Amino acid sequence: MATKGFVLYLLSGFSIAVLSVLFIQKSNNDDMNQSSNLLESPYNLSTTEKVWPALELNWRLVMATVIGFLGSACGTVGGVGGGGIFVPMLTLIVGFDTKSAAAISKCMIMGASASSVWYNLRVPHPTKEVPIIDYDLALLFQPMLMLGITVGVALSVVFPYWLITVLIIILFLGTSSRSFYRGIEMWKEETILNKELTKPQESFVNSRGELLIDTEYEPLVPKEEKSKLQILCFNLRWKRLLVLATVWVLFTVIQVIKNDVVPCTTLYWVLFSLQFPIATLVFGYEATKLYKEHKKRMSTGNAETVCGASIQWSPLNIAFCALCGILGGTVGGLLGSGGGFILGPLLLEIGVIPQVASATATFVMMFSSSLSVVEFYLLKRFPMPYALYLMGVSILAGFWGQYFVRKLITILRRASLIVFILSGVIFASALTMGVIGIERSIRMIHNHEFMGFLNFCSSQ
Repeated sequence: MATKGFVLYLLSGFSIAVLSVLFIQKSNNDDMNQSSNLLESPYNLSTTEKVWPALELNWRLVMATVIGFLGSACGTVGGVGGGGIFVPMLTLIVGFDTKSAAAISKCMIMGASASSVWYNLRVPHPTKEVPIIDYDLALLFQPMLMLGITVGVALSVVFPYWLITVLIIILFLGTSSRSFYRGIEMWKEETILNKELTKPQESFVNSRGELLIDTEYEPLVPKEEKSKLQILCFNLRWKRLLVLATVWVLFTVIQVIKNDVVPCTTLYWVLFSLQFPIATLVFGYEATKLYKEHKKRMSTGNAETVCGASIQWSPLNIAFCALCGILGGTVGGLLGSGGGFILGPLLLEIGVIPQVASATATFVMMFSSSLSVVEFYLLKRFPMPYALYLMGVSILAGFWGQYFVRKLITILRRASLIVFILSGVIFASALTMGVIGIERSIRMIHNHEFMGFLNFCSSQ
């Protein structure tokens, strides 16, 4: 019920926001230079004047290092990346233009995600003899997420700046609130469980007067401890990795070719459309597999879940996952993030435990963010020294963030910490992006700038 209410909140909020653009556009028909608005938007990736500060030791670099480290550490632990924090930091503190800031943000997300994935591959699943990364869910969401990123980049050219700001505030406040509420529920459950585990051992006397102690005995055959290499090999699933890599290569090739084609030509739209059957094919295959396996287990009375998610894989739930995957990618394309702001909370919503949700979300983000990094590199959208430096900071932050939080979870026996970190990062992103967006939108209103939808072809 809570999930349906959350979806209704998003759909109604988005619908009102988009419809309001039509009303504003109708009442604001002045003939304005639309390209000036395009230059103002920090979210779109169209032409802006490059501003690349030199990489030198000063207070700006120190601030960027600290914020980048903390943002990457918390972002990868929560499975959301941190793009909503990086873009404002790079524009306001370091001084990059918005297009370059979005590109460097992708580099940081890719670095943090890659180091986080490397750490997670050497960690066993907390409750089952299965990989810590749920490859079924990765195959389900990765193609939709990458497709959504392409759509988001296109919409960033069309949507007015203020509309993107409103959509971000609606989405981020909704997902952070929902995640925080879920974290409180998990905290209460963990409190009850920890109290049960810390109860003193009970002793009683049987019918023969013998003193019995209620305790757990060690098994006769002790559980074999696996080495880091054994855990690494167990967590790797080469066939599924090959499928994910193939999808990544196909999307990358299409993007690289499309960037050299004149926008809105026949070839441009053919290349743009090719991404849809690729994503649909992979998603459809995995969705059909989950549906058939779930149906088979239900018919035999097997209550074990098909994958890490505890939901029933009905056509309605599968369609919901597809919609959320595209929405997450679209937000990633608009913001210059990896799409984890939707994927992280969604995995928790469908019943994935926090450790697996975090590992799977960062694994999927590694593919989606690296796709954009390759594209931005070929287009020379970011300065290599700054990108390499901040990516190095993010790599260290991703690894050590996972290390310390996992240790803390083991000590406190509270996996809900991951959910609270996720909620906090999303809320912080809502504040930073929202405040900056509102301030710039007010400035645009004072300057009587165009506030309606922009023309896609003329804005390229």
